[in-house]
Order: sequence, then structure tokens, then C-alpha cells
Amino acid sequence: MSAADDRTFPPDPETAALARSSAEAMSRLLAREGGAERARVRLDDTDLVLPRQALSLLRDLLVEMAQGNAVTVVPTHAELTTQQAAELLNVSRPHVVKLLEEGAIPFHRVGTHRRIRYADLMAYKQEREERSRAALDALVEQGQDEDMGY
Repeated sequence: MSAADDRTFPPDPETAALARSSAEAMSRLLAREGGAERARVRLDDTDLVLPRQALSLLRDLLVEMAQGNAVTVVPTHAELTTQQAAELLNVSRPHVVKLLEEGAIPFHRVGTHRRIRYADLMAYKQEREERSRAALDALVEQGQDEDMGY
């Protein structure tokens, strides 16, 4: 298995445990050094200076790995296929195509293929989650108004 393949599979239990302890240590470091814009990290015999944003991202990756999740880093300017978008939204590819054709998510064509900017897909996903949350809040409020016991 190549190094690239390691990124696409859930971590084994030993790796997850190491990620958990590393994430906890990273969280303590970030909390203790709240105003620091960069940090020096030692990797074997090499000192690295990393920006705070990279440390926060690394901590978030470690947390996901500790929970047994595979992690993929995608630049916000990356372009996705309709299949990749469907997997990120947890819907079918034909449903994504329908959303694109309805104008719900911006896209462009490369030849005959549709491409979706990652940032546009995440904006759609966030908007969808906010609408769902608002609908759920309205249902809860209605249930309380009707004295339905929840």
C-alpha cells in the first residue's frame, strides 16, 4: 500500500489510539499558547515552524483519526466530479445532477463532464443543514405550542 492509499482507509486501533493522545496534547498546547501565531515542532532531528492554522487543522485531523474515521484533505478551490459530490452529500449521483441542472449548486462543464467547486458544494451543504435545523426548530416549537409532550 502506498502512502497515498494510507489516507483513504480508516486507521487501525493502534493508530487511532496514538491519534487520540496526540490530539489531546495538541489541544492542550493550542489552549496554553492561545495567542501564538506559530509553533515550533520537532520531527525526528528537524525543527519545523508551523502556522497556528496548520496546527488547528492537524488537531482536527487527529480527532477524526482517533474516532476511527478516514480523512481526506481537499483544497477549497478543488473541483469535484458529480460522483465525488454525491459521496460528500451522501446522496445519489443522479440527485446531484438534478440539483446542478436546477441551479441549486453552481457548476461548469469540462467537455461533457460537470465539475463542482468544493467551496460551492460546501456552501450548499451548509445552507441545506441550516434549513433542516430551522425546520426542526419550527416542529419543536409547534409541538410545544400544541402541548404534545416534547
